Amino acid sequence: MKPQTPSLTVDILILFENRLVLVKRKNPPYQGKFALPGGFVDIGESTEKAAARESFEETGLSVEIIKLVGVYSDPQRDPRGHTVSVCYLAKGSGKLKYGSDAASAEPFELDSIPELAFDHNKMINDAKSDINAILYQM
Repeated sequence: MKPQTPSLTVDILILFENRLVLVKRKNPPYQGKFALPGGFVDIGESTEKAAARESFEETGLSVEIIKLVGVYSDPQRDPRGHTVSVCYLAKGSGKLKYGSDAASAEPFELDSIPELAFDHNKMINDAKSDINAILYQM
């Protein structure tokens, strides 16, 4: 019998043009709310590859992963069921355009981040000192 385990996801804090990129969700849950780009990891895919793929699919940006922000595993973090998210901080490059399951992709100043879907505000808060250090260097 195969063990039942949580689903694995990635979320990416993408710094682009001195701002943080958020996507507006096209689908439930949290349809119409802003969130970090991200999604489910495919079988046979590393979390780093999934982060790069999801970033490109949802924002059109290529990313350079800078660091791991953390692993978020609260069983209540996703209303669809227990998911564990690996969150990365990255620099984005290219032309920002939305795609995949995003209704829009927009850059936000760090001090104007709205209330986000899932636990994404916590992820941003956890990475705030790293984000500020990188923005200062940009």
